[in-house]
Amino acid sequence: MSVGTRVEESDAGSSLVGLIGTGIGPSLTPPMHEREAAELGRRLIYRTIDLTEAGLPPDAVGGLVGSARHLGFNGLNITHPCKQLVLPALDGLTPDAAALGAVNTVVFESGRAIGHNTDWSAFAQCLERGLPEAPRERVVVLGAGGAGAAVAYALLGSGTREVTVVDTDAARARGLAERLGGLVPGTECRTAGADALGALLSETDGLVNATPTGMAHHPGTPVPAELLRPPMWVADIVYRPLRTELLALAEERGCATLRGGEMAVFQAAQAFSLFTGLDPDPERMLAHFHTLIA
Repeated sequence: MSVGTRVEESDAGSSLVGLIGTGIGPSLTPPMHEREAAELGRRLIYRTIDLTEAGLPPDAVGGLVGSARHLGFNGLNITHPCKQLVLPALDGLTPDAAALGAVNTVVFESGRAIGHNTDWSAFAQCLERGLPEAPRERVVVLGAGGAGAAVAYALLGSGTREVTVVDTDAARARGLAERLGGLVPGTECRTAGADALGALLSETDGLVNATPTGMAHHPGTPVPAELLRPPMWVADIVYRPLRTELLALAEERGCATLRGGEMAVFQAAQAFSLFTGLDPDPERMLAHFHTLIA
């Protein structure tokens, strides 16, 4: 698994990048990128393109990618719900992005739009950093969208023998399981319905929420409190708020937890490198993130 190659540093010494998604007004990605660029002596302008505010449907992402390419953007971050919808608009994919069928970073190289995925490697890094000793033989992932695909891929490459994906869209979950099944020898990616959560969580080592549930605009918890029990660990990719309702319930019931903030920072650091050709300082970006979130 590889994150992909980086673009060469711009002769102009500046970068123009953006973020496409819905409900992205509160995103901390723009200030993280701009601040890190300033620390490295680079001018970087980061624009948000909120589909909701623009009155555009999610499938408008392809046209926006084409416009950004012609307007001289260095690249784009892609977030919910466009990580899979963006694929037809791209000229190429890195091996990881192709395996996942999801892209969160688009880099414009010599007039071509190349799709990358920095979500999976960021989650793998967070898992090793935040829950290094936690068992992970069997893990349940909620959500088969772009984020769920990245999480499942990271788990299969990090020692998990069996990943079970649960999604309200059964066909999408099956498609993900088929793509990831067999990628790593000795592992299995399977699917289950929400009605099987009770049985699944009684036996799993860990649970990852890779759905929007818990975000400021999508409050609530995807799992009833009574299904959370130690020694199961619980991770959430949502980072606004940092302590989601799911994580709060898990902590109250004695489960080890992993918050989504570091994943947001580490995927941003890798994307920053792809956009600019520079080497960011992830720890400095993490410190800045905590300043912003406070």
